Amino acid sequence: MSSLVLDASVALSWFLRDESDAYADGVLAMLENKEASAPCLWLLEICNALTVLERRGRINEAETARVLSLVRNLPIEMDDSPLAETIERITSLARRFKISAYDASYLELAIRQGLPLATLDRKLKSVAKRAGVPTA
Repeated sequence: MSSLVLDASVALSWFLRDESDAYADGVLAMLENKEASAPCLWLLEICNALTVLERRGRINEAETARVLSLVRNLPIEMDDSPLAETIERITSLARRFKISAYDASYLELAIRQGLPLATLDRKLKSVAKRAGVPTA
């Protein structure tokens, strides 16, 4: 059983030396005994962030490969709900809170599973609070 919904921003901070964060480290410590949930786009967001960092010269291909290898071993349950079943709720949340559909997918999952949301994104934290979703 999952204990929280995990945003990509938190996981990325675990693996990027210059992105270290005490809050994210606390979330990682929680996962020593528990599992997290994430929407199916989570791994794509990780991949996108890493390739952008490569293009900017902040990391290289070997570092990307290392992070992806570590990420695959995290205790994260990918939501397997068909997008056709959640897209209307995601769209509604994105519209209501003026956030991206990507961020709305994390919020929708947290609401649907009744779990707190772990994110480093200040705007998403604020939106979660307004939506009645606790943050981890």
